[in-house]
This record gives sequence, structure tokens and C-alpha cells, in this order.
Amino acid sequence: MTLAPGSTDHQPAPVPTTVPTQVGVLGGGRMGAGIAHAFLVAGAHVTVVERDADAAAAARERVLGAVDTALRLGAIQGERSCYADRLSVATDASAFAGAGLVVEAVPEVVALKTEALRSVEAQLAPDAWLASNTSSLSITELGGVLERPDRFIGLHFFNPVPVSTLIEVVMGEATSPELVGLAAGWVSALGKTPILVRDSPGFASSRLGVAIALEAIRMVEEGVASPADIDAAMVLGYKHPVGPLRTTDLVGLDVRLGIAEHLHSTLGERFAPPQLLRDLVARGDLGRKSGQGFFDWKDAS
Repeated sequence: MTLAPGSTDHQPAPVPTTVPTQVGVLGGGRMGAGIAHAFLVAGAHVTVVERDADAAAAARERVLGAVDTALRLGAIQGERSCYADRLSVATDASAFAGAGLVVEAVPEVVALKTEALRSVEAQLAPDAWLASNTSSLSITELGGVLERPDRFIGLHFFNPVPVSTLIEVVMGEATSPELVGLAAGWVSALGKTPILVRDSPGFASSRLGVAIALEAIRMVEEGVASPADIDAAMVLGYKHPVGPLRTTDLVGLDVRLGIAEHLHSTLGERFAPPQLLRDLVARGDLGRKSGQGFFDWKDAS
């Protein structure tokens, strides 16, 4: 676990590396399903809550699809039914009543997240913990709407969750040191590495990742090189596993734009979104999920 210099007042005490027995995930899209899968294969009983029955059914299939892939690749052992039996879906936050931890994974909109977090907290036992998967929004601000902000933390998972090895543990101003230690233990129990970050715009990963991606987009805009060649420069020259433009396609150009706009408003002009990014989002070229972004994903599985 990595702790930033000057953060000794939040140094967590060592805790057992286990996950809570009952875990909830609010939102069953790509990220939410990945988070649910991570806790499921770590041994938890997981409940995913979605907006309606169709979305909940799709979320269940998404999670079990990830289980199927992991079983096929030998990444996990056992019978599919053992995982399926520990996974449930619902359409109301009251399904979280018995959860020891709930992770919110709804879109990066402050009003949407604050409303969701309030509704979840109202269903939780007083000793339960609450986390947000936000990649850039202030944990302190989000926690400010809660009755128990000391029991709230940021757990920023990375896409795709099953193969990513990093989770940012983001400490809000009110987050208790006990929760920081517990969260680091949960991350380790998921087989991933926690880094501790103080609440600041973009945290560590989004701030750096977006800065590189925006410059790469500007280079495409200016005709410096093709998206493939720009990505090759970072993969071959700097040993990045995936180039910044392909990563942007995987994250979603709309998501990247939203984060850039937030960082632009909080950190200044160096995060101003390029016009090319705005244009691509406006015409619906959002990356892999739409079939087209900086690369063609129409034949991607």
C-alpha cells in the first residue's frame, strides 16, 4: 500500500485482508458489474441494484458472463452455480439492508450520485460502510450530503475491473482512519493493490491519465500522427500496456469528456477538452460501447 508524503495522520492500522460477507453494488453497468464480480469471486454475497427489472436482469448476466470468462481462463475455480447462488439483483435500495458495504457505481454526475448515496445510506445499518466508485468527483463533497460521512470513502476501480490490479482509496475530509484501513484490506482481499490518495480533483490516476489522453487527442486534432501511431509511441516507447486513445475508447469518450470538464473547472485551462473530443461525443462516437471512437470496434466481442 502506498501513502502520499505528509499523510501520516491517515495511516491505517493493519487489518485482516477479507471482504465483508454481504456487499451491495448500486449500478450494474460495465463498471458496476465488474465491481460485483470482484467481490463475488472474493467470497462475498453480492446484491446489485438497478433502475428496473430489465436492467437488473442484464446486470446479472453481465456479472455471470465475467464469471464464465474467469472460469474458462482458469482465473477462478469451482462451479458456476456456486457464484450464481451468491449473486442477487434488485430494483430498490432496500435490498441493501443487510449489507456491510455498498459501492455506488452510477454515472459521473454530482446530483445523481448525491441522490443515490442518500437513498442508499437511508437503508443501511449504522455500522455499515459506503463507498463511491467516482473517478474524479470530490469525496468530501459527495460525503457532505450524508448523515455519517465518516463511514464514506472513495474506491476507484479501473476498467476492466477483472484484470485491473489497482484501486485508488480516496480519503475525504471526514473519512475515518478505521475505514481507510479496512478499505485497504478489502482491496488486498480482491487481489489488487491499494494506493491512498487525499481528496483532490481527479485524484492521482484520472488527473494523470486524462492529461495524457487530452494531449493525445490534440495531436490527432492537429494531424501530428494517427491514433494508432500515437498509441504505439506510448506502448512501445513508454511501456504503457494500452495507448491513451484506445484507453479513451474503452473508458468512453463521453466519460472522458465529463471528467475533463470537471478538471477544467477545478484545475484550469490545461484540462480544457479539445474540440475534437466534443465533436466525437456530439455525434455519438463514444468508443467501444458505440462501436466507433478513435478506433473501429464494430467487430469487437
